[in-house]
Amino acid sequence: MLATKVGLVDTTGTVDTQTMAAVAAALNIQVTRDLPKYWPVSASVSYLADPKRIPQGVWPVQLVKTLPPDEGGFHMTRHNQPYAKVIVTPGSEEWAVDASHETIEMLIDPNGNRLQTSNSIEIVGDEIQDGTGRFEYLVEACDPCEADPYTYTIDGIAVSDFITPHFYDPAVTADARYSFTGAVKRPRQILPGGYISWVDPATNEMQQILWVDPGRPPVQRNLGPVTGGSLRLFIEAHTYHKSREKREQLKPEVKAKRAAYREALAAAAEVRASHYK
Repeated sequence: MLATKVGLVDTTGTVDTQTMAAVAAALNIQVTRDLPKYWPVSASVSYLADPKRIPQGVWPVQLVKTLPPDEGGFHMTRHNQPYAKVIVTPGSEEWAVDASHETIEMLIDPNGNRLQTSNSIEIVGDEIQDGTGRFEYLVEACDPCEADPYTYTIDGIAVSDFITPHFYDPAVTADARYSFTGAVKRPRQILPGGYISWVDPATNEMQQILWVDPGRPPVQRNLGPVTGGSLRLFIEAHTYHKSREKREQLKPEVKAKRAAYREALAAAAEVRASHYK
């Protein structure tokens, strides 16, 4: 299997090089250790220090200050090569989670058109449950569990949870894992803050269940016929910014615990460096 190279690059000049290197290292562990356990992916992630130099064969994940209202994180070049853009919010760690999210989905479905058939779902009494038909779901591996409370850490860096292929199983089976962290407990479960999109077989249009606000019930949306580029480009144009309007934050105690862990790692690294003088 040919290996894919992903490069994390800051175009804003607001993130220090030590943080960039630490996040790139965490993402590299995620795509080499965690992702291949469930998805046939061979890839690496590195930190690119110069945003004006993108080596050949590298798919960049660019940190940016803003994105237009009709633009999501996933992009394609004029030669149909994937890359991603991630918004950096000052004082927030969410960009590392978003970079993980975009990297994983880009590696699993580089063209943004991968569909997987499975049981249909519907909203009944504010609850999402299986229906009676079949849908073709767009394979976006982080969307159903994308909210920050379901992240996990690698060397103190928060990264996104992601679904496994068992997510599309017809029913719950013993010992199956539906997302890497185990936060998703059954096939086609959407966690608060997440969403899922599919092709409506009756109209051949895109539909979606979106659970933007964890404090309110999920809603079903008809996005209409696909226009312009890949399915994922279309979905993100309609969803990317909306899914972040009511983004659920980590609890303060969780943030404090993660920050303390990173500080302990940094202190240990300084001590270890002194051993080599």
